[in-house]
Amino acid sequence: MIDKKNYQAFADAHAPKSKIWKNLLFAFLIGGAICTVGQGVLSFWKSAGLDTEAAGSATSASMVFLGALFTGLGLYDRLAKYGGAGTLVPITGFANAIVSAALEFKSEGYVLGMSAKMFTIAGPVLVFGISFSVVYGLILRLFGG
Repeated sequence: MIDKKNYQAFADAHAPKSKIWKNLLFAFLIGGAICTVGQGVLSFWKSAGLDTEAAGSATSASMVFLGALFTGLGLYDRLAKYGGAGTLVPITGFANAIVSAALEFKSEGYVLGMSAKMFTIAGPVLVFGISFSVVYGLILRLFGG
């Protein structure tokens, strides 16, 4: 019979070593690189003559497009293999979630497969976001300026 202390020592000796610092570093670097690309895209749109608000909207749309494109080409998954959560946090992670779900069910057809499953993950986020925006707008209109 093995006691709790000896079992813990045995488990610690045979457990794989944690790679948390390496994972944190890669998530930071890759997430930061994605954000740096986003900043470059924002600068591009501003230099193209858009004002700050329009450039921000164009940057968001561009980054979603790039995230979807890289997911479709299989590049985003390779990047996520090393970047982990660093690839999930930026807006490109949102695009990846939508496109990945669509590609997974592509074999079931365009309507019942891709189109129906595309918003499996992102759908609740969109519904909540839109609903909350409407409620916020109503509250602001009724009680705000």
